[in-house]
Amino acid sequence: CSPTITSSSKVDGFPRRSMRRARQRRSHSSSQFRYQSSQIELTALPLLKDAPVAELHDLFCKKLQQCCVLFDFLDCVADLKGKEVKRAALNELVESVATGRGVLIEPLYPEAIKMISVNIFRTLPPSENPEFDPEEDEPTLEASWPHLQLVYEFFLRFLESPDFQPSMAKRYVDQKFVLQLLELFDSEDPREREYLKTILHRVYGKLLGLRAYIRKQINNIFLRFIYETERFNGVAELLEILGSIINGFALPLKSEHKQFLVRVLIPLHTAKSLSIFHAQLAYCVVQFMEKDATVTEYIIRGLLKYWPKTCTQKEVMFLGEMEEILDVIEPSQFVRVQEALFKQIAACVASPHFQVAERALYFWNNEYILSLIEENCQVILPLVFGTLYRVSKEHWNQTIVSLIYNVLKTFMEMNSKLFDDLTASYKVEKQKELKRERERAELWRSLDEQQERRLRSLMEASRNQKNLQERPGPAQPEPAPGGNSAT
Repeated sequence: CSPTITSSSKVDGFPRRSMRRARQRRSHSSSQFRYQSSQIELTALPLLKDAPVAELHDLFCKKLQQCCVLFDFLDCVADLKGKEVKRAALNELVESVATGRGVLIEPLYPEAIKMISVNIFRTLPPSENPEFDPEEDEPTLEASWPHLQLVYEFFLRFLESPDFQPSMAKRYVDQKFVLQLLELFDSEDPREREYLKTILHRVYGKLLGLRAYIRKQINNIFLRFIYETERFNGVAELLEILGSIINGFALPLKSEHKQFLVRVLIPLHTAKSLSIFHAQLAYCVVQFMEKDATVTEYIIRGLLKYWPKTCTQKEVMFLGEMEEILDVIEPSQFVRVQEALFKQIAACVASPHFQVAERALYFWNNEYILSLIEENCQVILPLVFGTLYRVSKEHWNQTIVSLIYNVLKTFMEMNSKLFDDLTASYKVEKQKELKRERERAELWRSLDEQQERRLRSLMEASRNQKNLQERPGPAQPEPAPGGNSAT
């Protein structure tokens, strides 16, 4: 049952922290299963290993049907006997499929898929915590995992069995089944998502007719995540599967694959929860580059387009991914993006956040990147020299200053003449800038003086006007008494 909320917690000034504590207490008590079958009394069947060969398949089928009964794991003491009977039956099924030959015959396929479907497919509830943060909060773990894990294990062994026949399985593992399987990736339980990842990968490898459909539905999940919900728990696992799929793409790349890169993978970098799946996303991007170098420009310009403006943590991640990309870039492709790229790197070097500046300066520690810079020194050095020189004099962090001195020394060794020319021209520009600043300051001082004189003049004129209004006018003659009547 849910924990009692005291009156003190209702006025808690830090509700998010209270919610997180409550969430952690509830994390092991959530189950999303239906329990309409829990009234059925289960009795233990004979062991598969003791069954005669003639009765083996019939007994296997009965155990599959027995395992379709679901139990309420929210009540720890209810149906203990039935739960144990099902657990033992599932263990037997797993062992039989893993070690036995000739067990999987055609009549067992529909029964096996039915048992799997009944146990794993359910509607996932919304998160108990609307502000759930996967990086900080504890996930809701599936209470029925003692049975569910064995069902997933059976499914995995079923797919990996030497007796598995894709031609038979495709009648039951169809598009509807795959769609329901993909929806389960939103489960908060990381153990379940790990099994789902392996199983979906096996389905993709075994059932060739479903490959395009699986890619399309993963594409749809990502698009909803990017542009609508921004919430999906299984992004990292789906990207991990995609990494293997991309690695197996045939060359030349199809148009749909390039569109997936440009319209889905690159925009995924805008997600607020990027840190959770960034490693898998970067791997997919690099896999695309290694498959087809012509997509390099799309990737780098896409990353520059979505470069973080206010989140330094994401900026450090972008820099790390950019180094991975440059590690495998073709020199011919590097030339196409070097100007835009090093303008951004220079901006990162100038960042007041020392981790961003440090990560950008580490590019010069990479031998392959350094060789690319050396080959294109005439273009790159003028782009970054001014920033490097200025930041070396102004940055607050001494580690950054030391790193910049090392970079400047490297550039000087690469091309001393260009370095000297840029140093001289920088100093000339600096003098011009100082002169412009003095002239600007002089202009503002002159304008301030003019304004002050104008204000004094206005105040003087105002005082004079006031004095004139207060001064009395000339006296008027009084009329004679008696009027002007004629005598």
